[in-house]
Amino acid sequence: MTSSDDRRATWTFLTHHARVLVQLARNPEARQRDIAANLGITERAVHAIINDLDQAGYLTRERDGRRNRYRLHLDQHFRHPREGGLPIGLLVAIFTDRDRHNHAD
Repeated sequence: MTSSDDRRATWTFLTHHARVLVQLARNPEARQRDIAANLGITERAVHAIINDLDQAGYLTRERDGRRNRYRLHLDQHFRHPREGGLPIGLLVAIFTDRDRHNHAD
């Protein structure tokens, strides 16, 4: 039998895709290695997620020397039909606005 703490740790409200998107909104020049370390997932997973987001039109990669810079397309809508065509910018704003408020204190 698992404890309630174990069960709580097995799921979250945000997917890794959403978390990567928020990380890129916070720092468009973030390295995939740093995103992976911050989220506790592999670099390979981050790379696959960024490819998914790029192919779906949620971001564009721009080469800047040896690094990538990511431009997010926050007017793109959530993929699931139940989200009613809401733009992903609403989700990103929740977390980036929170960051601004925490830094202002």
